[in-house]
Amino acid sequence: MYVDIVPNRTSPPAVLLREAYRKNGKSAKRTIGNISHLPMEDVLALKKFLGKKKEERREILFDGMEFKIERSLPHGHVKAVLGTLKKLGLDRMIYSRRCRERDIIVALIVERLIHPGSKLATTRTWDSSTLSEDLDLTDVGLDEVYSALAWLFNRKSRIENKLAAFHLSEGGMALYDLSSSSYYGKTCSLATFARGKKGRKKSIPCIAYGVMTDPDGRPVAVDTYPGKTGDPATVLDQAEKLQKQFGLSRVVFVADRGMLTNSQIENLKKYPGIGWITAMKTFHLRGLVESGDLQMSLFDDKNLAEISSPLYPGERLVACFNPLLQRRRHAKRQDLIAATEKELEKLEREVDSRTKKPLKKEEIGVKAGKKVSKYKVAKHFELKIGDGSFSWKRCEKTIEREADLDGIYIIRTSEPKEDVSAEDIVRNYKRLTMVERVFRSMKGLDLLVQPIYLSLEDHVTAHIFLCMLAYYIEWHLRQSLAPVLFEDEELETARRTRDPVKPAEASDSAKKKKITKQSKDGMPLHSLSTLLTDLGTLCSNRCRMDEFAAANVTINRFTEATPFQERVFQLLDL
Repeated sequence: MYVDIVPNRTSPPAVLLREAYRKNGKSAKRTIGNISHLPMEDVLALKKFLGKKKEERREILFDGMEFKIERSLPHGHVKAVLGTLKKLGLDRMIYSRRCRERDIIVALIVERLIHPGSKLATTRTWDSSTLSEDLDLTDVGLDEVYSALAWLFNRKSRIENKLAAFHLSEGGMALYDLSSSSYYGKTCSLATFARGKKGRKKSIPCIAYGVMTDPDGRPVAVDTYPGKTGDPATVLDQAEKLQKQFGLSRVVFVADRGMLTNSQIENLKKYPGIGWITAMKTFHLRGLVESGDLQMSLFDDKNLAEISSPLYPGERLVACFNPLLQRRRHAKRQDLIAATEKELEKLEREVDSRTKKPLKKEEIGVKAGKKVSKYKVAKHFELKIGDGSFSWKRCEKTIEREADLDGIYIIRTSEPKEDVSAEDIVRNYKRLTMVERVFRSMKGLDLLVQPIYLSLEDHVTAHIFLCMLAYYIEWHLRQSLAPVLFEDEELETARRTRDPVKPAEASDSAKKKKITKQSKDGMPLHSLSTLLTDLGTLCSNRCRMDEFAAANVTINRFTEATPFQERVFQLLDL
């Protein structure tokens, strides 16, 4: 900061308080305030003071000149998130020119990572940091936020097209999965009661949304659906999106076994150029065993074998055997059967004790059905039910028949051998865990996509899209800050080279991180949330100097960064 005295031809010189900075590698300056009304002796004193070295100015301030800190605003976390967003060019993807709506959307994205909350809460929390000052957002009402959401909804397709152009390539892969979140409003047409969702409260409707990512897990698109929508019903929408909206004539679609059913695979054949990778459902494995196409002897020398079957013409089937998975499934089955037996023993004692008024056959059947269905092992029990009588026994044959397939799974694909190896087919399918990470982040404490209170379908869709864009920033933050986070820095290399069948293991460096809780250069390790909290202690302080109280002169000063904070900004290249 310096005092600039600008001469005028016929008028007194203009005295400006200015600040120099660098922009795109060039020197630039901005005017902080006009202090022409100050007496010249005060101007010269201020100019002399600002011309001194930093240490000298600090000594003068504390030795002879008193000042007051009017307000301190957290700044470091805003600088990290907003700076990364602008560095990636996401603001220009949202809209090429700066406008009020774009600034509000950018602020909503940044706040999603710093202080996730309702839209009303967000308009309050961005005033408690330097975000509102950085984006010049003052007096933003809730109606203006809703208008910005509607504006974002209208630009959604264009933004997705730009993201897809950056991250999806001709002949490459696109990962896709569907999830849902609770809805607590009353008017959104997307909110419906869903069946078969684990942990879903029956009294609360939900909204489904499908996320598409690139092979590295960067999200490029999201679509909303009614909560009762099944996974397979969204497949053709995504195929059309890939070809018609994104203009990709050749792409490999990767989805889980619940998404790409046999009927949906047949439907995908209507889209030439759309390949696919998925897994085979367990009950389909039995058909391969009975036809002789799948045998345990395939895994004598290797845990992976490529097979073919007339039951699946034109497909490549990669059979995998994981002994650890085999042991886990066997142990789980035994635990579920044992738990069901305890329930049946209770019912048997209840039936035997009812001597005066025996239970009828129908009553016993209803109770027994609930018992054997509780842990989903009804097929492993044979029940004998009569009026006032009940007995049961295990079906050892069905248990053994199911146990024969423990640890075996099959990945199926339309891709030819010359394009992708059997090992890479399995590796690419397992990349779906990165889409699951998107959902964990959006539905967890990081971004808080739920609960959803918005009323209009456009606003709900824009809200979910907003959360996806926030995760896009989070993904890049995690990549850049991996050395100071509890992240496995060798994970991406391991994904391409490790045994595709064996369980994933953390690298030696990741194990060392967990033990020492320190980075290679001795810095403390953080989660992303605690790292942003630490950066929030770096504040922008508005100071008023008593020497110039009459002139109402204030100066902004930042808290001195700690070595850790300096390291973070170095990693982010900010």
